[in-house]
Amino acid sequence: MCRPEHFEVTYAINPWMDTSEPVNRALALAQWDGLRAAYEARGHRVEVIEPVAGLPDMVFAANGGLIIGDRALSARFANPEREAEGPAYHDWMAARGFTAVAAARETNEGEGDFAIAGERILAGTGFRSARGAHEEVGEFFGLPVVSLDLVDPRFYHLDTALMVLDDTIAYYPAAFSGPSARLLARLYPDAIIATDEDANVLGLNGVCDGYHVFLTEKATELHEQLRARGYEPVGIDLSELLKSGGSVKCCTLEMHQVRTATGSGTD
Repeated sequence: MCRPEHFEVTYAINPWMDTSEPVNRALALAQWDGLRAAYEARGHRVEVIEPVAGLPDMVFAANGGLIIGDRALSARFANPEREAEGPAYHDWMAARGFTAVAAARETNEGEGDFAIAGERILAGTGFRSARGAHEEVGEFFGLPVVSLDLVDPRFYHLDTALMVLDDTIAYYPAAFSGPSARLLARLYPDAIIATDEDANVLGLNGVCDGYHVFLTEKATELHEQLRARGYEPVGIDLSELLKSGGSVKCCTLEMHQVRTATGSGTD
């Protein structure tokens, strides 16, 4: 995670961003601290990367790259406003001593567009990450990649429209092209389908540890659906960060373990 010490909205690169709307940085910091505390209270270890002045969206750590086992791939951002975040996250990854650390050649916004789902990776394209990045990620991590086309600019990253839930997913079909939505329906016939209302508050931008699901408190129907499936929703208020188009998952770069015959997990 990356504390939002330099968070502000001074440019607009997605429909959520409005440079005329004031940002309360003190509130953003307090809300971020609340998310970190929620993770740690439920047994998760949180590592924090030092924020860099002039990079207000560096708080959205999920976009910094992908980490699976002892391999890490840092991001290559689509927009020049965020370009310097890639090297910053790369340096952090390199300092941790992973066996293999590489910088993406193709435009690739990390876990924003790549979701680790068991023994496959679900990958989004259409707004930020290039389709060529899907092949690059698959080769680097040695996992099959399922390509999905995003078609609604409000859901510019995969993690705004889809959340992995252990062996299934929750998603918002309208954010995807017809063929991609039908593919997800075939792959995950038991998926949770988000309502318009929950999708529109970035309710799917959450993190599941197998039991707890950390997500915005405003996605009330999604909370109910999760409870009905045996999950425990943990409501988080990140209203200030939502002004830049991010919520719980955007703030969280998961460090995935390698999937084994007995299961999988994250730190």
